[in-house]
This record gives sequence, C-alpha cells and structure tokens, in this order.
Amino acid sequence: MSDETLSNLSTETRRFEPPAELAANANVKAEAYDRAEADREAFWAEQAERLDWDQKWDRVLDWDDPPFAKWFVGGRINAAYNCVDRHVEAGKGDKVAIHWVGEPEDDTREITYADLKDQVCQAANALIELGVETGDRVAIYLPMIPETVVAMLACARIGAPHTVVFGGFSADALANRVADCEAKVIITADGGYRRGAPSALKPAVDEAVGKAADLGQKVDKVLVVRRTGQDVAWDEGRDVWWHDSVEKASTEHACEFFDSEHPLYVMYTSGTTGKPKGILHTTGGYLVGTSYTHWAVFDLKADTDVYWCTADVGWVTGHSYMVYGPLSNAVTQVVYEGTPDSPHKGRWWEIIQTYGVTIFYTAPTAIRTFMKWGSDIPAKFDLSSIRVLGSVGEPINPEAYVWYRATIGGDRVPVVDTWWQTETGQIMISPLPGVTAGKPGSAMKALPGIGADVVNDEGEPVPDGSGGFLVLTKPWPAMLRTLWGDDERFKETYWTRFADQGFYFAGDGAKKDEDGDLWLLGRVDDVMNVSGHRLSTTEIESALVSHPKVAEAAVVGAADETTGQAVCAFVILRESAVEEADEPGEGADLVQELRNHVQKEIGAIAKPRQIMIVPELPKTRSGKIMRRLLKDVAEHREVGDVTTLADSTVMDLIKDKEGSGAGSED
Repeated sequence: MSDETLSNLSTETRRFEPPAELAANANVKAEAYDRAEADREAFWAEQAERLDWDQKWDRVLDWDDPPFAKWFVGGRINAAYNCVDRHVEAGKGDKVAIHWVGEPEDDTREITYADLKDQVCQAANALIELGVETGDRVAIYLPMIPETVVAMLACARIGAPHTVVFGGFSADALANRVADCEAKVIITADGGYRRGAPSALKPAVDEAVGKAADLGQKVDKVLVVRRTGQDVAWDEGRDVWWHDSVEKASTEHACEFFDSEHPLYVMYTSGTTGKPKGILHTTGGYLVGTSYTHWAVFDLKADTDVYWCTADVGWVTGHSYMVYGPLSNAVTQVVYEGTPDSPHKGRWWEIIQTYGVTIFYTAPTAIRTFMKWGSDIPAKFDLSSIRVLGSVGEPINPEAYVWYRATIGGDRVPVVDTWWQTETGQIMISPLPGVTAGKPGSAMKALPGIGADVVNDEGEPVPDGSGGFLVLTKPWPAMLRTLWGDDERFKETYWTRFADQGFYFAGDGAKKDEDGDLWLLGRVDDVMNVSGHRLSTTEIESALVSHPKVAEAAVVGAADETTGQAVCAFVILRESAVEEADEPGEGADLVQELRNHVQKEIGAIAKPRQIMIVPELPKTRSGKIMRRLLKDVAEHREVGDVTTLADSTVMDLIKDKEGSGAGSED
C-alpha cells in the first residue's frame, strides 16, 4: 500500500439517528468518550468495578515491557463465579440464563442461573476427578449444546485454560491444537445435528488422539456427552460418559480465585505459515473488556432484554458474546444448535418470535443469505420485539445493512456494526446505539477507552477522506497476551510493522471518510493494484450488492498484462433474479448490466474485467469467503486446498460455470 495508501472510492450519505427513547435511557452516552480520553486507566478501573473481585488490583495497567501487557495487576478473580455464582447469590437463581433450542424441532431446554451453577460445579468436580489440575489445558470439541457452555465455565472455575475447537474441524486440525497446547483431556459428544441429520464427532476425536500422540501429546481422558445416540467406538481406560461422571458429581464446589493474569483460554486462528496461532487470553482484563462492551454496545438491560448471538462457540464471538460477556451481565439469552435453514428458512425468525428476542447479533454473510432468500420469509414472523441489531465478522455492505435494518429491524432500530478480532478479545470499533447516527457500512469510531487510527506506510495518521492501515494505538483490557508458547512470533506478527510507534497492526485496511468515521476495507492482502490504483475488494463487493438483483459478491484481483491486476467478480443472485439470468442470452446482458453498475457507483477504474454468476461462494465454516480459491479460478490455476471449506463441492460448481464461459467480459 505504498503508492497512495488506498484509493477512497465510495461515498455514503444515508444516516440513521438513534431512536429518541433509546438515546434518553442509553447505558452509555456521549460524555463517556471524553471521560475515557481524560483518564483511560481510571475509565477501565471504573468498568472493572462492574465485576466481583476476591482481591482488588494494585495497578490498573502494567505496560512496562511492551508489547506484553498486564491488567488489574494483583487482583484476584474467577470468571465462572462472575458469570454464575454471584447472580445466584444476588437472588437471580430462578432467572433463565439460557433458552436452548436444539435443531430438531421441540428439542428445547430452559436453564436457570441456579441450574447452570449446579451443572458447572458438577463438571468442575468431574474434571478434578479425571485428574485435571489448575493450569492444565482442556480441549473442547462439542456442538452448540448447553454442555459446551458448562464445560467452558467449569474449566474457568478450576483454573484450567480451555481451547475450544470448532466441531466442523477435521481430526488433523484438532490433533494439531491439542498437541500445541498440550491438552490432557478432550470433552466431546457422540455427535450433533446439522441440517436435520446427526453428524458424528467422536470418530474424529479418536483419530485425533492417535495423531496427537504421534506429535508427542498423550490425551489421558475423553469425556463424552451423549447427544445423538449414535454408536461410538469406546476405549474403556480413556473414555468417560458425561452422564456417568458429571451428572453424578456433587453440585457443591468451593470456587478458587486466580490472579488477574491467569490464562483463561487459548483460541487458535489460522497462521500464514500453516501452523495455527494459539491466541492467549487471560482472565481479569478479558472479562472486564467483554462484560463492559456487551453492556455498552448493545445497550443491555439485563432485567428485560432477551439476547441472541448466533455465533458458534468455536469462534471468538461465541466466547466473548455468548459466554463470558453476556453471562457476566446476568443476561437471558438464546443458544441455538443448528443452521438457519433447518427445518425451514424462517427458523431464526421463528425463534426470535417465540422467545421475544430484543437484541440480535449475527454475521453479514448470514444477512446476505437471507437477502438472497427474500424478504417474504421474515415477513411471516413477528419481529417487533427487536430493539438493537448487531453485525460481526467482516465489514457489512451498506445495502446489507439497510436490508437488515428495514426487514429485520422494522426500519426503527439501530444497527451496531462491530469491528474486533480473535486477538482483541472485545469489540474495539462500533457505533453506540444511543449516541451514534449510524452510516450503513461504517463501524464509525473506536469505543470509549480504545485508541485506533488509520495510518500510512510511515505510521503517520492519514487525513480524513484517505485510506491506509488500521492500527490500535493503546493497550486495552481484553488484548491477547501472547501466542501460546511463542512470544517471538507474537511480537513479529502484530508489533513489528509499526514498532517505532508502538502500534498493534493485525492486517486490516481501513479508510476515514470526510467526517473522520472509520470504514473497514478487509485484509490488506485482499487489496488489488489496478493500473497503479490500490482498490479495496470490500468496496467493489458493496457496489455489486447494491444492485437489486445481487445477494452476495466476492471480488479478487487477477493478473492482467495491461493493468497489472484486473477486477474479477463472483456474484450470487437473489432468488427472484435467478430465473431471469437463466433465460437464453439474459446471462450476458445481466453481466454487462452489473459491470456498468459498478462503473456508475465507483468509477471506470473499478469496472470488473469479468463477472461470473455462481450458485454459491467458497466459505469457511465461520462464513468467511476464501478469496484465494476464487483467485485460482480467475487466473486459471489448479484450485488449492479446500479442506477448510464448509462445502468443498462449491468449487466444482464454480469451475463448471467457468468452463461454460458464463460471465466473461465483452
């Protein structure tokens, strides 16, 4: 991004003011920004008082040895106590903590805070019985069932850092993570439900245990939840049923408190070298950051709100905004096991209607899927309970934002478009629903107490109206402490690019608009250089999605002899437009229409060289588009590794389209 940092292409003039009543009663008002700016450490100390500490800290922040931070130094705390016990002690034991909805219809559970406390204590006792001690690591490989939350909190209760591995990952991926953090115990299930059918998990664990042993890590015990009733292989010396151990254990467990910097969990994220990076989060700062931001960003009123974050617990969003943030705030929340289209495409809206969900947090990739299916599906359900909508996972296209606000939010509720990462632990940049006049597609500005900026190659702030690198300029409570077992890689990955300034940089591009508000432009790796202009794939994708016939788009830069790189787009149509594109001659006309639309929205420089209309895009199981595979197609190369895709057959469908010549340029 050295020539002109990043071309600033699109503009957005729509604004949505906060609803008057919400603004008047908001948890956080505009003054918080100034208060936090005046004394950041005092601000975060105030937020830490929202939690229960066994021993108060001596020092808010130790930044004596950057980039290694310590927060609330000398404090002692327990995450599980703060998420469960203290609410029961405060008389909230009968309050529903989790409305759990299984994928098979009529498979539901209501779990109160008293129930949750009993189950967490039982699981803690069972883990101790299995030989788990403070500091030992436990791997969790489970579907979206209540036992997953119980297992995480039980680990936190006894000071055993957990590493949750997404249930869609392979045995190899599980083995590598187990070996890297030296997990002694794996908690799993016979299987889970996905799209109406049981999907096995235990066989992958059995395979992973063997592979971990080959990597030098012996797994002592495998604790197995019976979920689907599938037959599973059984190792009598190693395998233990959850119902034979946890459910028979005592509900009494005296909670121990740990140093604020005691490791809470390790979460693995993909590394450029192929070796997963184990992001380490510790207890005190992480809990302060997630608890405060959950309360502030969603304007949580715990006595009346019903909250639902659709993320899988295998990703950081599930940790921060389904387990630790919400439960520390004594929330009542929905947890759903399955997919949005099982047994029908209105399942999510039906759940919102049934439980009166008031705060809904999901990903742009899901929103665009619903756009593709059509507004008539959510229109069948009563969504009037919703008062705040949230978006997470990637930049949201302005048109997806507007559709979400209008169709799901009834054109009356704020949308908080949140930017943060596995590494940051907590939301960093977001509108505040009672303060911010939202702009579709913009994450707006850093939250109170957070330092963020957009800089050029030299680390200098870019002026309003310009793009560059997104950096974090000050330490924050929930920040990662290091990479598990690899301090040097931690420094090199996040801190070397702007070492002179002391900025954290994790690879995202961004721009400041004319008002100074922030727009995320995706990974710097996804920036294209077209005839000397550095263009963001995100902005071109947003231009395509603003066309009424387009539901989703992915853009890559492909090698081009004339321009260096050329814009190549892959487009999914809304279902109402699919038939038209299939009529003889219509496909080519529509492609030309879309190319011209991008030119009109952004300019000739961004006009795609080619557009391919495809039935689906290659996505990981967390919903992220794998653009490198699309680049392989655009450059007519052998398609690379597809093992992390949710559906590996997608690439065959795309290659078939390419072979038919559909969607090439004039």
